[in-house]
Amino acid sequence: MSPSVAIAVEPDGKKTEKEVKKVFVKVLTIDEFKKCIMDFEKNPSSWVYKGQRPAIIDFYADWCGPCKAMAPVFKELAQKYDGKVDFYKVNVDDEKELAALFGIRSIPSLLFIPMEGKPLMHLGAVGIAELENAIINTLLPPDEE
Repeated sequence: MSPSVAIAVEPDGKKTEKEVKKVFVKVLTIDEFKKCIMDFEKNPSSWVYKGQRPAIIDFYADWCGPCKAMAPVFKELAQKYDGKVDFYKVNVDDEKELAALFGIRSIPSLLFIPMEGKPLMHLGAVGIAELENAIINTLLPPDEE
């Protein structure tokens, strides 16, 4: 994604142009999930990850207070780890089949998907330090932090 330019107004009233890099946390539908994460219809009994990078999926709902509180944390880390970890969201109200597939009974729930091995689920909201620690320890090789 190429950076764009934004006009910032400084406290003294001066306007300056700043380069802004847009970070995209992609909202997944079930079809997109099958295309870029895992096709559970073709591989019903084994996990076959299709991604190019490790990933985190946030299972959330628009009405969920803890989910809303986690959204800026998720966005901030998506920017920090851009190009190293892919960040996705799945709205459990819109994608009931995906929520059922992963046994989502409480939200937010985070699915950590390493490049090798099976994904790991974390239930409940987490702060930025805890989420970043999980990214470092479960998704990134030591030389990619």
